[in-house]
Amino acid sequence: MQTEQINHDPAHAFMNSGSIIKGRPSMGSWLLYGLGSEPANLPGFIVLTSTSKAGGAQPISARQWSAGFLPSKYQGIMFQSKGEAVHYVGSPPGVCQSTQRQIIDEIQRLNGMLAEEKHDPEISTRIAQYELAFRMQTSVPELTDFSREPRNILELYGIQEPGDGSFASNCLMARRLAERGVRFIQLYHRAWDHHDGIERNMKIAARDVDKASAALLTDLQQRGLLEDTLVIWGGEFGRTPMGQGSGRDHHILSFSIFLAGGGIQPGITYGNTDELGDRAVEDVVRVHDLHATMLYLCGIDYQRFSFKYQGLDMRLTGVEPCRVVHEILA
Repeated sequence: MQTEQINHDPAHAFMNSGSIIKGRPSMGSWLLYGLGSEPANLPGFIVLTSTSKAGGAQPISARQWSAGFLPSKYQGIMFQSKGEAVHYVGSPPGVCQSTQRQIIDEIQRLNGMLAEEKHDPEISTRIAQYELAFRMQTSVPELTDFSREPRNILELYGIQEPGDGSFASNCLMARRLAERGVRFIQLYHRAWDHHDGIERNMKIAARDVDKASAALLTDLQQRGLLEDTLVIWGGEFGRTPMGQGSGRDHHILSFSIFLAGGGIQPGITYGNTDELGDRAVEDVVRVHDLHATMLYLCGIDYQRFSFKYQGLDMRLTGVEPCRVVHEILA
């Protein structure tokens, strides 16, 4: 892979939205807009984050899962990785479900009157979100109850304590979300900005994710979910092949990601770097190529997939030439 941005925040934005300009939709929002959401009682785009004892926990802003100029119902929803996944998911003391249902019905009636008057898509979003939030009061507690997960599955992921905020717990949650038809699930593990102490810290960060990542693929496969689930694993850029003191600096000319399931040909490596690992020189794949390939695997023609905004047909893949990487497809 190669990318265009060498600092974290714009590189995150470019990888997630295809642009460094604020206010652009993330790829999860684009997919939700194009394909819709299957579950009626969960959001269609869910984000989970974790950190490491290794250090190097670069910040991540919520705009990385923003709906941008798309209707806000396509916004990514961040679940808490530790404790209650969703704050205030239960009814307040003394409020039964029937009472709450009456309150929501009245709010929806008023919002419906406003929608007829204003014709604002954000009002429609508000109506839909009230209904979704009511249904999540039942679905979220069941989703986050890991007590029925057998011990061998917890050991497969390397989970010490379910729901402890670790990347391993988030991977198991991702599988449970995929089982329930959530369209786009994004996990961030903040542990890789090793400008120093890389010999120690990389081992810790890798230990955090390797076992759980392999377990997620194994678990999806044994449940018959992997062939319909595209897994993309990587970062916003790479690190230099040469040292930076006891660490390594940001690098945009060569880095690796892996893809699995969802129509990807297994067991192959695509592309190569020069002999120093400094620059991708063979079968170079750029970020917009990755986006075009992801859309293709989800049944979407990236050249025809657009949204009219400020008089322009906006696309996740931008306006510059890009391609679907057919060579890696099964």
